[in-house]
Amino acid sequence: LMRSRAKAVNFGIVYGIGAFSLAKDIGVTRKEADQYIKGYLAHYAGVQRYMDRVVKQAKEQGYVSTLFGRRRYLPELTASNANLRAFGERVARNMPIQGTAADFFFIIKIAMVKVDERLRRENLRARLIMQVHDELIVEAPEKEAQRAARILNEEMEGACKMRVRLKADVHQAKPGMTQRGEAW
Repeated sequence: LMRSRAKAVNFGIVYGIGAFSLAKDIGVTRKEADQYIKGYLAHYAGVQRYMDRVVKQAKEQGYVSTLFGRRRYLPELTASNANLRAFGERVARNMPIQGTAADFFFIIKIAMVKVDERLRRENLRARLIMQVHDELIVEAPEKEAQRAARILNEEMEGACKMRVRLKADVHQAKPGMTQRGEAW
């Protein structure tokens, strides 16, 4: 119950949920929901600063963007209708977060291509056989296992250059099993 409420508060706040809607979503009184919101924003003061900054910037630029530069234009922010403007502000707060999360799926696709190309370029029998969420599964003969693991690690970590270095953990299964790279 606590986890469920925490998720509703965490995601709801960034989307601009009010006490009335939060109360309805998690089955508490409006007063309790208001306390959850105020407590969260007091504890995580950076969240409020982020939300204020991103809305202000969206109003100035007319759009918001993801970490990788995809834009969402927000003409709603200049609407005369208050409800439409409020919608635009909620989108401005939420889109960079949700959109950037979607961008990360592009990174795993880039890593897939790079791993596959490198395994082939180095004439290995090891092959990329599957992607599961942020993991790449490589099947390799035992004698190529260490080399395949190194390639998997290097290509996953090098798939995208960012200010914060991507980190991949590579695990090796029993001989004849698979290499598994878990990303970031």
